[in-house]
Amino acid sequence: MRTVVDLTRCQGYAQCVFLAPEVFELHGEEGLLYATAVPENQGERVRQAAAECPVQAILLGEEVSTGAR
Repeated sequence: MRTVVDLTRCQGYAQCVFLAPEVFELHGEEGLLYATAVPENQGERVRQAAAECPVQAILLGEEVSTGAR
């Protein structure tokens, strides 16, 4: 699974960091770092993080190629 975060939408709520800390990391107070290639054992956590994102800034799987620019 691949992931992309639309950093123009991201507001730094950090729900993804709490739900999938092995993939998402808050750098400073609002800078988000993340792994584009999601480890197999983190897939469910990342799907949950994407669903819980208040601004729906996380794109997964096929959405990455069609929705991100």
